[in-house]
Amino acid sequence: MEYRYLGNSGLKVSELCLGVMTFGGDTVKNEIATVTQKDANIITSAAIDLGINFFDTADVYSGGVSETVLGKALGNHRKDVIIATKVRFAMGNKPNETGLSRYHIIKSCEDSLRRLGTDVIDLYQIHSYDAGTPLEETLYAMDHLIQCGKVRYIGCSNLTAWQTMKALSISEKLNLQKFITTQLYYSIGMRDIENELVPLCIDQHMGILCWSPLSGGFFTGKFRKNSEMPSDARRSNRQASSFKYWPVDEEKGFEIVEHLERIGTLYDKTIAQTALNWLLHRPNVTSIIIGARNIQQLNENAGALNWKLSASDMEHLDTISKPSIPYPLWHQMYSDQR
Repeated sequence: MEYRYLGNSGLKVSELCLGVMTFGGDTVKNEIATVTQKDANIITSAAIDLGINFFDTADVYSGGVSETVLGKALGNHRKDVIIATKVRFAMGNKPNETGLSRYHIIKSCEDSLRRLGTDVIDLYQIHSYDAGTPLEETLYAMDHLIQCGKVRYIGCSNLTAWQTMKALSISEKLNLQKFITTQLYYSIGMRDIENELVPLCIDQHMGILCWSPLSGGFFTGKFRKNSEMPSDARRSNRQASSFKYWPVDEEKGFEIVEHLERIGTLYDKTIAQTALNWLLHRPNVTSIIIGARNIQQLNENAGALNWKLSASDMEHLDTISKPSIPYPLWHQMYSDQR
């Protein structure tokens, strides 16, 4: 396992981060949170044995159960790992149990600390934008948590480039702690963030944490053109509430899968391992968040490490998966060439 700096900080995290949205304990039953406490203990221990020192969750995952299960699974290993969690979405039906107000952020942080069984959160992230709360209020609250010693670093997730840059500018103007990472949907078949967010991260020295790096399992090879979808795959259930979080151009995706398979064979690697390895070598990617419902999936994802696609193979995969460039970016590129 290799380690990278967490954004513009001195903290090092593993190239793979174990995302524990799948941790649901013994009571939660939905299409995602299927891992019991017993299995979570096994998966977490195996991840640590592989060298993974980075774990990501959120208060909203199974209504806080994911955090509770992770805290118990880590046990005495807490001192050796980095925990990231998030705040933003509703944790109850009352009017102030959602959003990014000072009230909700501070209360949610205290609740997360209790569920995780720890006295500090290493990376506390806002889960999405909240148009109803001034960014100044949100950022003052996040800075307060750092000053109180309840949080070490802060990050954001699912923000647009202008929202991210506005937050960074406010923090600089008010002398507050800045977001050091942004957690974004990024895979070889969903490269939208390369248009504006990746250049922003490069310019502002922010680390990128990639969620759903295989687009909900699409880039594992399970899904093929003109073939029936596997019945046991979450992505196969198009009526599931979680399906909307894994959008991908499937026609183009099927072509990408074929190229991943051909190139992966050259390295004796699977389609998924090749897709993850490609992502590890994209600019400003700090860590890839993987999910695992069992040891087999964990080990499969770990096969993406400790090898490197050649420059020509990277260029080929870049070309065949290249997204369309929106205006005004294509106009600026044209202007730069003149």
